[in-house]
Amino acid sequence: MRIGLYPGTFDPITAGHIDIIRRGAMLVDRLVIGVAINRDKGPLFSLEERVEMIENECASLSHETGTEIIAHPFENLLINCARDVGAQVIVRGLRAVADFEYEFQMVGMNRAMDSSIETVFLMAEARHQAVASKLVKEIARLDGDITKFVSPFVKERLLAKFAK
Repeated sequence: MRIGLYPGTFDPITAGHIDIIRRGAMLVDRLVIGVAINRDKGPLFSLEERVEMIENECASLSHETGTEIIAHPFENLLINCARDVGAQVIVRGLRAVADFEYEFQMVGMNRAMDSSIETVFLMAEARHQAVASKLVKEIARLDGDITKFVSPFVKERLLAKFAK
């Protein structure tokens, strides 16, 4: 069984993430969505809320692609998480050249730690290249329309956060 790991904070999961998940799922038999517990980033949503949103968004994708898609929280090194879930492939999304430099360094470090785990980059679809969770949160906080960037389920969660 070919297992892939798509890591991120997913705070919140966006249309860009869904695009990468859908396409990544076509490459593997099981796609694990690694939900990073990153205390330094200070996420808007709790780990439980992020996992819930991912599970909600991925249920139909799993059926659509025929690939098992599961959420898996992690707080250790990415390469160790990949080992923990049995992943042979790490799936990463790229939006712009700026992403590439950071990702290039990460791949080098991960390969130095475990050269048996490959990293595959998927370019975001053109319509999603500007979509970033940070920007979506900012638009929502300032009462902008985020309909193009997140699902109705995630939009509802975001608006509820900022209504408080």
